[in-house]
Amino acid sequence: MRVLVTGGAGYIGSILVRELLNKGYDVIVIDRLFFGREPLNDVEDRVKIIKDDIRWFNPEILDGIDVVLDLAALSNDPSGELDPNKTIEINYKGRVRVANLSKKKNVKKYVLASTCSVYGFQDGILDENSQTNPLTTYAKSSLMAEREVLPLANEKFTVTVIRKATVYGFSYRMRFDLAVNGMVRTLWKTGRIPVMRDGTQWRPFIHIKDVARAYTLIIESDPELINGEIFNVGSDEQNIQIFNLAKMVAEACNQEFKYEWYGSPDNRSYRVSFKKIREKLGFKAKYTIAEGAREIWQAISDGKLNPDDPKTITVNWYKHLIEMQKIIKEIEVNGQIL
Repeated sequence: MRVLVTGGAGYIGSILVRELLNKGYDVIVIDRLFFGREPLNDVEDRVKIIKDDIRWFNPEILDGIDVVLDLAALSNDPSGELDPNKTIEINYKGRVRVANLSKKKNVKKYVLASTCSVYGFQDGILDENSQTNPLTTYAKSSLMAEREVLPLANEKFTVTVIRKATVYGFSYRMRFDLAVNGMVRTLWKTGRIPVMRDGTQWRPFIHIKDVARAYTLIIESDPELINGEIFNVGSDEQNIQIFNLAKMVAEACNQEFKYEWYGSPDNRSYRVSFKKIREKLGFKAKYTIAEGAREIWQAISDGKLNPDDPKTITVNWYKHLIEMQKIIKEIEVNGQIL
């Protein structure tokens, strides 16, 4: 089976690609490679990597593809607000383009990577039928894409949307701008954990390896079970308030719990039910927050992760790329030579 992964060199993508290879799939990656090829270096001889953009890649790339896992996006809320129009262009219009082209090219299954952020701020336990309340461009663009790709589903074209909880864990394209990962990093560097005010906000969490397993489970599921469906992907046991999460991270890393507040009170808070994917597909998370925190702490301690790598804070790296592009344009205008 041939599987195409958009964003396959990203935080989740680089773990997912290895999971697919381990299961014997033929894997093709489309990625802009803003963060370089390094996340796929050790599997590059087993993966076809195409440096391209979901907004304009040649549709012939989809010839002979059985499954498309559409992960490419400007990720996280701060990055989405750098240029909201660009975020809509990529995260919404770009992914809708991928879905439509996939259907035209007779791809059998298409899976859209969405987010539990579409729930925004709400009380109670939310499931796939709950009202959505996206508060950021990142969340709004994901919901817009959901609403446009799901109607494409028919008996020949299986469409599935997965709304991921907040992800944590080691990756070959590491991100320290995710809650658990960032807490571990700052605890390792300063001995204190940053906690976004006021700490009572709820979030659901899931380990990155469990996310990869969810994708492969969907690939292997009967189309009748997943076609036209939305699945929250996470763990009921990992709905947790942010202040309690900080305590859990410190304990997992065997460190004294010291913290410092930052930011304005978070306007996002939601608890999510993962009953549907558990009962319908048999999915259950294998990894805990404590295990993920210890994994990252150890990787930093062993030198496998650099806590000061500028690429690990997504919005800062995008700002760096934007500034470099401005410098290049200025050089071109002035006729200078690099």
